[in-house]
Amino acid sequence: MKLMFIHLLPLLYIAPILIAVAFFTLIERKILGYMQHRKGPNVVGPFGLLQPIADGLKLFIKEPIRPSTSSQILFILAPTTALILAMIMWAPFPLPIPFSNLNLSILFILAISSLTVYTILASGWASNSKYALIGALRAVAQTISYEVTLALIVLCTIFWAGGFTLSAFNLSQQYLWLIIPLWPLALMWFVSTLAETNRAPFDLTEGESELVSGFNVEYAGGPFALFFLAEYANILMMNTLTTIIFLGSCLASPSLATPILMTKASILSLLFLWVRASYPRFRYDQLMHLVWKNFLPLTLAFVIFNISIPISLLLTPPLPWKRA
Repeated sequence: MKLMFIHLLPLLYIAPILIAVAFFTLIERKILGYMQHRKGPNVVGPFGLLQPIADGLKLFIKEPIRPSTSSQILFILAPTTALILAMIMWAPFPLPIPFSNLNLSILFILAISSLTVYTILASGWASNSKYALIGALRAVAQTISYEVTLALIVLCTIFWAGGFTLSAFNLSQQYLWLIIPLWPLALMWFVSTLAETNRAPFDLTEGESELVSGFNVEYAGGPFALFFLAEYANILMMNTLTTIIFLGSCLASPSLATPILMTKASILSLLFLWVRASYPRFRYDQLMHLVWKNFLPLTLAFVIFNISIPISLLLTPPLPWKRA
């Protein structure tokens, strides 16, 4: 019985994430519809609540298309690996108990998120299509560039939290959120997460006007659904991580910690949708100019500043003891 529970535990952890992803797509379509003065999905089920289930059934029942000139094994392996990596990244999150309590959990999340680049590159190369390959190369350059600023921002927050675990961020923010003293870093982090997850206005890997659909142009049915699930799971994961780093726990009771965390992450996810409905797509040179000429110098300056303060305190000689 215990062995069966151990095998079922990952499924119990993954199922709520996939359900959240499914209904997040419904919320996105509803919000975008009302922002564009139209109705969203409202036919399947009451108020369109069953639309994600209908979409999932349609995609997985649909016949998959495999180009004859593609690399067959890598073509199927890329979307499967993308979803697996997206699920693994949730392991250190306290929801309410972490599935795997790691000492270097923040570095583990960054390392696994950097591996998602290989799934996009593999899908573009395995498709044997020029449009897919160009979209994959764009995604690789974009993701690697913004990972530099994400890592530097995390390094600055680690100095404030005093540890690499996600629980250290919660403990260090019991009286003051890190977004208050580090609001410039929080803004750069939010924009970088938009680019890291290939969301508008940084969705140049899926530019319809020049690349049809980017790296996933040859995918249909089930493999496309796996990419879709992985992308939206990464969006929710990044917003949950943003909440833990910059909007950590307050003096609430432990029973309210998880609902408060979910509420904050949901608000940040709604900001993702608001940005998509408001801003046009960047040009690629503007995308790279933003990270290399603006974000990188600022984050480096913050890192040097946060390193220099503890060193200056250590090097400052102690004040002479005042005699009575």
